Formats: sequence, structure tokens, C-alpha cells
Amino acid sequence: MQKLLEKHLTLREKILENIREAIVSGDLKAGSRVSEPELAERYGISRTPIREAFRQLESEGYLTVIPRRGAVVSELSPKDIEEFYAIKSIMEGYAARQACGKLSSKDLDKLQAINDKLAELARIGDIKHFFKIHSDFHELFIKAADNDKLHELIAGLVTRFQRLRFTSLSLPGRMEVSVQEHEKIIDAFRKKDAPLAETLVRQNAEYGGRVLINGTSAVKSS
Repeated sequence: MQKLLEKHLTLREKILENIREAIVSGDLKAGSRVSEPELAERYGISRTPIREAFRQLESEGYLTVIPRRGAVVSELSPKDIEEFYAIKSIMEGYAARQACGKLSSKDLDKLQAINDKLAELARIGDIKHFFKIHSDFHELFIKAADNDKLHELIAGLVTRFQRLRFTSLSLPGRMEVSVQEHEKIIDAFRKKDAPLAETLVRQNAEYGGRVLINGTSAVKSS
């Protein structure tokens, strides 16, 4: 039973990863239909794990499940992108301000260790692991803000727009810029400069949205 469960989860994760990659790479365009029967045939499995994967992808903003039509790739306009990053920048900036006086030396060392790992992942171009650990960096200081409602709101927003964040970080040079931005944020935290920490975190989010809208290289101008 345990082996069957593990196989089921592995297949679901594989489907999730493949569809995410196809959407981010542009192989699956906005409005394209994602066929449940075709995936079931390709993987030789029942439709249950595929439906579970679709629900997960819908919650992350990749797919829209339409009754009697099935799953289609969600369309995201520049307005969607602007609104998401505007809200994200305000909430995460506030979290950074609140966390500034509460982060311990151990927390700061952990942030540095995370960013050192991100630098290595950026160097080898490992976007999948970079994306996960990048989330860990933000999660640490958001939790340190010690505001459960704020944490809940940010988590819900970020989950809904995972697609945007992954796509933004996938742009050429964006991972390296993210590492540089994090170094400045860590320095502000170490100095307990709350206004600066808030400003840097807000700029970080706003920049992520800007490069996504422009669709250009993320090499930052000075």
C-alpha cells in the first residue's frame, strides 16, 4: 500500500513538473487545452492523480479548469502581473520592517547560508532548486515578523501566482540579480535598519514584476 501511495505521489509530481515547464517555456501557450485523457494514456495511469495535479496547478495560477471543457492554460495580463507584484511588495516590505528587530543572529546566519546556496545554484543555472530555496529565504523573515495573519495572506497570494515568480526568476541573469538583492537585504537586517529593509524588499518584488512585463534580460542597470 505504501509503495502504491509513493508511486501515485511520484507520478503526480512528475505531471506537475512537466506541465509547469511546458507553460513556463512557452510550449503550452495561454488558452491551450491540457488533455486529461492524453496524459492518462501517456503515463499509463488513472485520471485521479491527473485531476489532483490539475487542482494543484490551478491553485498556483498555471491552469484554469472549466466545466465540460477541461483544463486550459491560464491567461495572465500585464495588469495581473502589476497587481500581484504591487501587493506582494507592500506586504513583504511590511513583513521585513517588522522582522528587522526580531531576527536573531542565528536567523541572520541562516539567511546568509540560504543566499550562499542560491549563489551556487545561480552559478550552475539550477532554476528548480533555486526557486524552492528562494522561497525559503523570504519565508524566514516573513515568519520572523510574528504576524500570523500577514503570513497567511502572503502565503495565499504567493501560492496563487507561483507561475509568475518562477517565470521571472527564469529570465536570463535574474537569479544572479536576486542573490545580489538578498545580500543588501541581509546587510540591512544586520544593521537593524527597518526602513531600509522594507525599501529593499519592496524594490526586490517590484523589480521582479518589471522584468517579467518587459520580458527582457534581468541584468540590472546601475
